[in-house]
Amino acid sequence: MKTYNIENNNYELIKDYKNAFDLEAIKERYTEYFLDYDYILGDWAYGKLRLKGFCTKENPKFKPINDISKAEDYIKENGAYDCKYFILKKIYD
Repeated sequence: MKTYNIENNNYELIKDYKNAFDLEAIKERYTEYFLDYDYILGDWAYGKLRLKGFCTKENPKFKPINDISKAEDYIKENGAYDCKYFILKKIYD
């Protein structure tokens, strides 16, 4: 998969459903809030990109609501029907 640098952090694109990934749109929405998360899920609804952070259980910021194993459930429950989405995985050096 491809890797991208966003705000001096490296991410690997691990899922890109319906070509949802748009680096420039992500850079516009990215804030330091996402620094603590192991994954970023982005989905498109009504022409707008929404970002959400997810974690592995090993991350001190882990909460069940941000469990990466539930990312697909999040899309089904909170995304627009059959929406475009992507998942980025943070690469730790």
